[in-house]
Amino acid sequence: MKYINIANTDLKASNLIMGNMRLTSLSVPEAEKLIRTALEEGINFFDHADIYGRGKCEEIFSDAIQINSQIRENMILQSKCGIRLPEGFFDFSKDHILNSVEGILTRLKTDYLDILLLHRPDPLMEPEEVAEAFQQLHTSGKVKYFGVSNHNPSQIELLQKYIPFKLVINQLQFSIAHTPMIDSGISLNMKIDQAINRDSSILEYCRLNDLTIQAWSPFQHGFFEGSFLGDLERFPELNKTIDGIAEKYGVTNTAIAVAWITRHPANIQVVLGTTNPGRMHDACMGSEIKLTREEWYQIYKAAGNIVP
Repeated sequence: MKYINIANTDLKASNLIMGNMRLTSLSVPEAEKLIRTALEEGINFFDHADIYGRGKCEEIFSDAIQINSQIRENMILQSKCGIRLPEGFFDFSKDHILNSVEGILTRLKTDYLDILLLHRPDPLMEPEEVAEAFQQLHTSGKVKYFGVSNHNPSQIELLQKYIPFKLVINQLQFSIAHTPMIDSGISLNMKIDQAINRDSSILEYCRLNDLTIQAWSPFQHGFFEGSFLGDLERFPELNKTIDGIAEKYGVTNTAIAVAWITRHPANIQVVLGTTNPGRMHDACMGSEIKLTREEWYQIYKAAGNIVP
């Protein structure tokens, strides 16, 4: 397992993250097996959100691992807040952030979070109010570091103007079959669809400002439209290319999908949402594989992208 130092923190984190969005599909013993597999593979970073299973995923996690102080100190725990369910809107108010964190800590059976993320942008955000909530959580020791999810550069700048400490994470959708973070930059000034800047150059912004990017849905295409791996109808050339490179390295296609992301020099973390211990193991095999430049571009082109 490869580890990275998250800028502006004291955290040495695995470059793969266990995502816990689907834990409600598992029994407590099954969840324990999955978490133990992640730990045995070297994963020390675990991602949650208060809306996952309406909080049930966090409860299952803490029950499955039988969390105690010794176990807790060997984990990096991250959770997210800001989405109101079942109402279906975003809420970055001070009261909601503070109440959400209290619930998260209770369900995870811990005194603090290593990282708290704001979960998707709230157009009604009042940054001064967010700053007050963050300051209170930081001063009380309930949250060590803060970040965002799915935010563009201007939204981050607006928050950062009022927050007295650096935001450290931006969680964004990224996979071989979902590459807007790369497409417009590689085809700059061309009159083609790939050149449309859909993300305000967020990849370069995060690198310039020392925000670690976490890639969610690393095996998906579109907005939860399914995995591209094994989808020979829609992605025949991509799967052929990935399978050929996987055979060369003696790993599965899952490992190569991970390695394609971790090959990027931005030191992107990959959020694994699988509930299958076998696939967890396969994905972890890609943590330290360093694809050649030729292989990386070969995969990018096989996904239907243009290299001018």
